[in-house]
Amino acid sequence: MAALLMPRRNKGMRTRLGCLSHKSDSCSDFTAILPDKPNRALKMHKFTVTELQESRRLSTEEATRWADSFDVLLSHKYGVAAFRAFLKTEFSEENLEFWLACEEFKKTRSTAKLVSKAHRIFEEFVDVQAPREVNIDFQTREATRKNMQEPSLTCFDQAQGKVHSLMEKDSYPRFLRSKMYLDLLSQSQRRLS
Repeated sequence: MAALLMPRRNKGMRTRLGCLSHKSDSCSDFTAILPDKPNRALKMHKFTVTELQESRRLSTEEATRWADSFDVLLSHKYGVAAFRAFLKTEFSEENLEFWLACEEFKKTRSTAKLVSKAHRIFEEFVDVQAPREVNIDFQTREATRKNMQEPSLTCFDQAQGKVHSLMEKDSYPRFLRSKMYLDLLSQSQRRLS
């Protein structure tokens, strides 16, 4: 029905919507659900469909290592891309985007940029009714709000830790059991044969 309402030029969007309309475990081509253009506000760790398709360089060993720990997954660029695609199928990619934004924020060296970046991240992810509000408890949200009075490189540490823990205990195990991840492993093994 939705496809009938969309103009022809949005074929890519229809493909992504079609993939999203299925359960996350039934979507094996994770590249179909990635955005065509990266988000300008958060440029870090964004990969195009072409880059993911070029993941032929991804070895079975590397993809298998993602199951060793959540931090191993987050340290690998294709791991982050695959996990992002999975989270999009569950409509929870804001957690990863927030975590990545915090990691990038910690690299800020300019005091002037630090303050503006901190407020941008807070307004995008932490504030109540933020466009991509992350699921954190009231105390953590208020502690982070208080940290905004004098932003520092560690002002998001508590919130980032909560989000990391949530993804590690909740989304990450589902990702490892997902058809998406298992198909990626299978594809990388077939390339070796």
